Amino acid sequence: MKHQETAQEIIKAVGGTNNINSVYHCVTRLRFDLKDNEKVDNGSLKKLDKVMGTNISGDQFQVIIGNDVAKVFDAMVKENPAIQQSTEKKEPKSDKKQNVVLKIFETIAGVFAPMLPAITAAGMLKGLLALFVSVGWMSAGTDTYRILSAIGDGVFHYLPLLIAVSAARKFGSNPFVAIALGTALMYPDMTKLLDGSQTVGFLGIPVTAVSYASSVIPILLAVWLMSYVEKWIDRVIPAALKLLLVPLITLLVMVPVTLIAIGPLGTFVGSGLSGGINWLLNEGGLIAGIVLGGAMALIIMTGMHYALVPIILSNIATLGFDKFLPLTFISNMGQAGATLGVFFRAKDKKLKTVALSTSFTALMGVTEPAMYGVNMKYKKPFAAAMIGSAVGGGFALAFGAKAYVLAGNGGLPGLPSLIGQTFWYSFGGMILAFIVGAIMSTIFGIKEEEGDAEALAQFSPGASTAPAKVTSNDAATVNVDDMGDPTPTSDAVAVAPMTGKSIPLKEVNDPTFGDELMGKGVAFVPTVGELVSPVTGTIMNVFKTKHAIVIRSDNGMELLIHVGINTVKLRGQYFDAHVATGARVQAGDKLLTFELAEIAKEYDITTAMVVTNTADYKQVLPVKLGEITMGEDVLKAEI
Repeated sequence: MKHQETAQEIIKAVGGTNNINSVYHCVTRLRFDLKDNEKVDNGSLKKLDKVMGTNISGDQFQVIIGNDVAKVFDAMVKENPAIQQSTEKKEPKSDKKQNVVLKIFETIAGVFAPMLPAITAAGMLKGLLALFVSVGWMSAGTDTYRILSAIGDGVFHYLPLLIAVSAARKFGSNPFVAIALGTALMYPDMTKLLDGSQTVGFLGIPVTAVSYASSVIPILLAVWLMSYVEKWIDRVIPAALKLLLVPLITLLVMVPVTLIAIGPLGTFVGSGLSGGINWLLNEGGLIAGIVLGGAMALIIMTGMHYALVPIILSNIATLGFDKFLPLTFISNMGQAGATLGVFFRAKDKKLKTVALSTSFTALMGVTEPAMYGVNMKYKKPFAAAMIGSAVGGGFALAFGAKAYVLAGNGGLPGLPSLIGQTFWYSFGGMILAFIVGAIMSTIFGIKEEEGDAEALAQFSPGASTAPAKVTSNDAATVNVDDMGDPTPTSDAVAVAPMTGKSIPLKEVNDPTFGDELMGKGVAFVPTVGELVSPVTGTIMNVFKTKHAIVIRSDNGMELLIHVGINTVKLRGQYFDAHVATGARVQAGDKLLTFELAEIAKEYDITTAMVVTNTADYKQVLPVKLGEITMGEDVLKAEI
């Protein structure tokens, strides 16, 4: 699927352009601010080739793309420029109570994520310069070094200006006025005035001596407050005077307020947060490394690691190092090792290829393909990755491992950020995480699936899969290509297609069905190896491996019946089909027979019956759960 097609499908799945307040992207994810997250069609998103998964952090809805995220984003805003992050007033969210802490984390992440390309580029350059000096390739006193150093240091020195722009966009205020606020705080004469050598006051009110260079929290709080001040002033100033007076009054109010109150408060808050986390990292040592290292993948999944960027930057600016960053490298190595373990254990050649390639990309610092495409999919490798990361994190923090710059890449390309006195402790933690993750993943093993979800994608009405061989079929047939795609005309009831026990669909041990990605329905644990038609209608598809069948009832309900989990790998063995694609059937007509005992020796025989056009109905509900006999009413769909 081309990037343009993917972009349009994503927009459609998140509720259309009318449901999007704004969108931007980080290294691997599209980050949506939606009017209503309930309108998202997760099932459709997860079926897209380039979508690895989705996540909600606070109110932010994230679509995980991986390496191609920038291309998908560019294609998205090219045709729909209005959806890109803007400063326009957003429509209110739903009235549901929101977790305050998660809301704060989401806000901080929304401010810092767009800045990361500049910050990481500067950080990488600073790391490389440190490497070049340490090995004697460059002298710190040369003009070349000073110019390159200015590129790296300049971003961090004037960091408040970058934050001002991004925060203004996030809070809906004028970014240029926000920059003007930041430049006033960092003006050379202001810096000299606030160096602490003298008492400073404004209109008789004392001003606390604070350095704003490289600061984070003060400007963030200042622009947040400015967004309210600016909007209030804009409401009371006549339209003819807005251009002149709104920015003027905003600055005349906000600069003194920031110097007198917001700046000192922000510095105090920033120092407190940094001090608390640094205390945990310093005093917790081995235990802190084990807990945080093991949990790092979960922290990254929720996007909460972005909330720590201000603290990381503050540590590097004031202390010259940060102890949290090495854990991100170690977590990535754990994911890479666990995926390599999947490569060793997998039998399917395609899975081995995917595992090996995603292990390499994780080593390079991009973990989403490994994490979402392999480790989380098979569950046990994800646990192995967390164990490896816990071991590596414990080792690293036990010896006080540090990062000295923010390089923005948590893989091998980002190693320059770790160069310093504790480099080998950080690197040792990474190696341990990789090796332990690989060993544990190999030991745990996986339960392979042979792309059953891909096979199910062919179960659309009129699909051109080859019909199964029919042992007997006296029913009339129709051309399914001529049937179109009718809208259901009335409520529909399906009878039990087999004898056994009916259970909720969510109890099926397969995410394709258990997570209702194909639609709602009911499942069965059969006691007899016979499947009959649950409705009167037309056979739309008999899969060539004969383990699944699609039927459309005369009143428009479309049903997929899938016998067993992963039984596609039997390639038709133990199954016999008694109908062909296009056959007309009555409720109760025999469709399939199968050797239940033989199949159950190796596979879960749980059978799912799913209404694939669930969206056409108001609700789809099981009528009876528990012991059931073939032909009893079992499922109802109401329009």
